[in-house]
Order: sequence, then C-alpha cells, then structure tokens
Amino acid sequence: MKKTVLFLAAAFLLAACAKEKVEWVSTTFEQPWQVQDAAAIRADAAEATVVIDPAATLQTMEGFGTAASELSWESLKALPEPERKAIFRELFAPGVGANLTMARTPVGASDFALEYYSYDDVEGDFDLEHFSVERDERYLLPFLLSAKEVNPSLKVWASPWCPPAWMKINKHYANTSTAPIARRFAEMRKRAEGMPEDTRATGGSTFGFNPSSLEDNGLDESMQVREGEDAFELDTEYLDAYARYFGKYVDAYKERGIDIFMVMPQNEPNSAQWYPACTWTPDGLKQFISFLGPEMEKHGVEVWLGTIERADVSMWDQIVKDPDVGPWIKGLGFQWAGKEALPGMHAQFPDLPCYMTEQECGNGANDWKGAMHAWDLMREYITNGCQGYFYWNTSLFEGEPSTWGWRQNSLVVVNRYAASWRFTPEFYVLRHASHYVQPGAKVLDLGGTYADALAFVNPDGQVVVLLANQTDAPASVTVQLSGKNRTLELPANSLNTITID
Repeated sequence: MKKTVLFLAAAFLLAACAKEKVEWVSTTFEQPWQVQDAAAIRADAAEATVVIDPAATLQTMEGFGTAASELSWESLKALPEPERKAIFRELFAPGVGANLTMARTPVGASDFALEYYSYDDVEGDFDLEHFSVERDERYLLPFLLSAKEVNPSLKVWASPWCPPAWMKINKHYANTSTAPIARRFAEMRKRAEGMPEDTRATGGSTFGFNPSSLEDNGLDESMQVREGEDAFELDTEYLDAYARYFGKYVDAYKERGIDIFMVMPQNEPNSAQWYPACTWTPDGLKQFISFLGPEMEKHGVEVWLGTIERADVSMWDQIVKDPDVGPWIKGLGFQWAGKEALPGMHAQFPDLPCYMTEQECGNGANDWKGAMHAWDLMREYITNGCQGYFYWNTSLFEGEPSTWGWRQNSLVVVNRYAASWRFTPEFYVLRHASHYVQPGAKVLDLGGTYADALAFVNPDGQVVVLLANQTDAPASVTVQLSGKNRTLELPANSLNTITID
C-alpha cells in the first residue's frame, strides 16, 4: 500500500511539473496562417472568457471535406501536374494542410458541371443497358482518385442533382426555364443603372449570379415544374429503375477505385432550378426511398435524408417517422436554409448523425467578409450537432461564372491564362479547424462570455480552440481550461486556433 501511495504521489508530481504545450496560429486577410509566439499568451484574466470543461462533451466529429465537380477538375487540370499534386497533398494528405478526410461527389451533372448529362440518356431504358460512367473518367473520377492517392482512407459520399431527363415529367434536366430569369434580370439591370459600380455588374444582385452569361436552357415555360411538386415520374417502373441506377453507379465507381459509403437521394429536393434539378414532395421521397433503401443495402451503402435545404421541420420529420421508410435512413444532411431545420431535426432524432453538406457558396469575391461568413456557418452547424462539415467548390477559374451563370467562392482560385493559383481565405478558415480536429474528436460545450468560439478534444486528449475576432481592433480573450487562464491578444479581423496538450 505504501509503495502504491508513493507511486501515485510521484505520478501526480510529474504531471504537475510537466510543461504544458500550447501552439497558436492566426489568420487575417493580409496574413494567412501565421504561427504566433505562444510566450505571448498571458496568465491574467480578460473580461471576455471562454470556459472549457474537457468533460462537457457533445457529438463526435467524423471529419471535414470538400466536393468534386467538373468545373473544379477543369480548373485544376489547367495547372502543371506537380502543382496540382501539391494542391491535393495540401488538401487531403493526413496531417499536412487541410487534412480533409471526406469528399462529396455528384451522381451525374451538378450545377458546376460543364453541361447537362446523366449516366443513361437513352429514353425508356428501364433495364439500364446503356448505363455508363465513362464521362466521369475525364472529370470527377480523376479528382477523387487524386485525393485518394494522398489519403487512401478517404470517405466518399454522393448525391444527384438530377436523374436522367427521361425519368422526369418534363423530360428536361432543369425545372425552371431561363426565359423568365432573363426577363427578370433585364429589368434589374435597368433599375441598377443608378447603383454603385460594385453591384451594377450583377444587375444589382450581390448573390454572385451573372445573367449575362446565362444561355437559354431550352425548357419551355409551360413545362416548368415548381417547388412543392414532384418532378420525377412516380410510377413503379421509374422508381425501380432509378434505384438500380444508383446501384450501378456504386458498382461502377467501386470498379474504378472509389468506394461510396453513403448516398442522399437528391440535392436540394425543394429547389426548382434552371440548372440540373429535380423537386420532390415528402411523399415522393418516401416512395423513392422505399426502393432506394433495399437497393443500397445490397451494395453495403447507407441512405441518408438530404440534402435538406428548407427550414420547415415538418417537411422532413414525416419521412424519418414513416414506419416503412424511416428505418432505411441512417443520417441527415443539411445546407443553406436547412440549417434552420437542423436543431429541430437533431432534437427529434438524436441518434442520427448530421452533416453540413454544402457550405454557402458566396459570390466569387473570395474576400474576408465571405471567409467570416464561412466561419459563422461552421460555428452554427457544429454547435447545433453536425458531425461532418463539407465545403462545395474546391477550385474554380478566377472570375468565371458556372455553366449556368453563377460566380461562387472556392478553396483554390486558378488563373486560366497564367496557369497560376492561390488558396483563398475560406481555405484557411476550413484549415483552422480541419488541420487540428481529428476524426473521433468530441465537440465541447463552452461557457463564459465570449461566444465567437468553438472547441474540441481530440482522441489523444489535445484540446483545440478556435477563436474569431470580427472587430477592427485587437481583442483580449481568456481561454480558461482546468482552472488555468490563457489570455490571447487576438489580432483585428482574425481567426485563431490554439492547441493545448
């Protein structure tokens, strides 16, 4: 007994004397990823505090990711191969840069594809004899295989923006005609003549949409399908064929080296867009999932409900509560206005994991305002229960709109003519979390007076704290952990990560 007591006393003394290891990295728009001197951290207490109890844990993080798209690969392949490989290493290699562990990919054409397409565009091919992912071997698969080359453990999930057009009631990839959009923005351009230069370029829109680059999508206005209507043909032969379409997709990707671990039935099922889209009612989704669930079970792939982009919980909870459909749903995905449905859905179904499936995309400015919006979104989604967090545009050509006229932000910006590139502020926002927060980390419930923060405890016990200062002056903030104060002078307009071992 005496030896045991002496041993415990010695262990306690060693632990007390062990030097705490603290690291601090800060990013501003002008100076990204600056390693700060940890000796500048003070022991006094500031008025603004973040109080951390490492035992006050919430959900377990599965990881962070970004997405494949045709336009992302189109921009990256314009770079010399060594530089492209360096970018993928910085994005996906474990412990290197962003340390991303997951990726999202479209099933067929997305809004950032080069054109409309599916894997079977032969009308009435219910046996899917003409199914082929050959097109993806030029765009999406090279992206995913480049990521997997540097991270063999990469987890990939998928969702369609649109089924083959012949499976829709209007026989078109879009739900909305571009004709009324063109008319509406022509009127906006007239009204914008007296507006400042920075808004006049988009006809008064600050959303990144550029109607001047929008081509006629060929959908007659009489064939539009609106939000709240099922755009998919709900007859059994269509539902069955579409479920098998997913199965053939999963098999084809597996043959090419990419395992899909999960699918969501539809990207934004309530958005009637002029780019690839397909609206579904809750009842329509129930019908499809009743086919999709059993088909995916054959392939060892999970079905999640998503991507949820509307705030009304009643649209979504009825699907999970359905006794026949609910058991197939293994998780929930949220984006855009769906963040307002997240708290209610997470409260009702706490055992279902939640992902933030697409960070809001900005307007192509790639500025500090957009970066701070990205941080606000990350904090909101993770605070409300999300276990996975996904960026959308990995890389885009600088200043260029999408095929369907939308300028968006990205992690990487490529200059098409100089074959040069740079990381954007939103890359560093993502990296501030993803570089340090490991899969299996627990989100921590924070106390104190300073709300602009997130904290995690990694499986090895390391505590990771993210602190933003969104003011124009330096701010003193105290991080209190295990009764000890660590006061940092946060630079103006900065995002900071400190790790405590």
